[in-house]
Amino acid sequence: MNNILSKKVGIIGGGQLGKMLIIEALKMGVYTVILDPDPKCPASNIANEHIVASFYNENALRSLASKVDIVTYEFEHIGADILKSLEGEGVRIYPSPKTLDIIQNKYNQKTYFLQNNIPVGDFREVKSPNDIVKACEEFGYPAMLKSALGGYDGKGNSLIKNQDGIDSSYKELGEGKIPLYIEKYIPYTKEVSVVCCKGINKDIKIYPVGENIHKDSILFETSVPADITKDEYEKAINISKDILNLFDDVGIFCIEMFITEDGSVFVNEVAPRPHNSGHYSIEGCVTSQFENHLRSILGLPLGDVTLVKPTVMRNLLGEDGYKGKPMVVGVNNALSIEGVSLHIYGKIETKPKRKMGHITAISDTLDDARKKVSSAYNLMKVISR
Repeated sequence: MNNILSKKVGIIGGGQLGKMLIIEALKMGVYTVILDPDPKCPASNIANEHIVASFYNENALRSLASKVDIVTYEFEHIGADILKSLEGEGVRIYPSPKTLDIIQNKYNQKTYFLQNNIPVGDFREVKSPNDIVKACEEFGYPAMLKSALGGYDGKGNSLIKNQDGIDSSYKELGEGKIPLYIEKYIPYTKEVSVVCCKGINKDIKIYPVGENIHKDSILFETSVPADITKDEYEKAINISKDILNLFDDVGIFCIEMFITEDGSVFVNEVAPRPHNSGHYSIEGCVTSQFENHLRSILGLPLGDVTLVKPTVMRNLLGEDGYKGKPMVVGVNNALSIEGVSLHIYGKIETKPKRKMGHITAISDTLDDARKKVSSAYNLMKVISR
């Protein structure tokens, strides 16, 4: 008998994703242990235990594994080699460190997809500035230079608009100290993402396609259902199924894609975890991405992912010009709008462009949900005291 009350889950990372996962664990009576170097990380005040250590500290990761039945993680920039060793010793880790090893290096991820007939744009490895010159001669301008490791929210990306920008982009991304690659710019008309979940029992749930808007390479808004054609929708879903089957793993995966004017769909990147663009599912779907991730790694049946109503989510970022102890203003007026929900992550410091929370609006139509979330968003600010 699967007694959920006896289960203990270890989470590498105590940020907002870990916190939202623990909220679901608390509902289900699941004991949680987090590993995060920040003693005051967002999840620290709700986890049952907190190991304060680096994500690459082998002794700490072993300690985490010894305390729990299952280990998972909230982001990719962690010690995959250590986790592979632990998995080889019998520790249950979902998604598998073998999957993480492929995905966390984005150049390797793209290469793996190309080898397995997953549609991706043209890209080349960069080992010197001359490789960038050659790629730009082949691709034309603009082109996107990227760090293969560690990039997130626009960090690790540099758009090369012309030949004069090659040297500055190379310097901006560390002059090769971190592995680099370059992509041909895809002139997309839509950015979309598909959140998927696969259980231990091989059951699969695929959430509705979300349409994303980014500003300064940071996710600004996700609206569901995406405003795309039936053919584009089916392509996005089928690509997601192919990727899910390719990894044959357990847990939530988010596949980000570009759609071009002619209806072609290209994979941008994949995250093996709950994702910012899936936050809408908390209010917008019968079962959130966080609950389903927990269900999947615990071997429970996956929940219904049907969209309850059209939903729009916007991120709340730290305002420009403010750094320090956060203060959220405008909450009363924002929450007076029917259908609006607020999530504040509990970070102890705000700074410009830092993700501090999000708001979600649901309504009978997507246009009305967007109007509601826009009104709430314009009423609120995250500043410092």
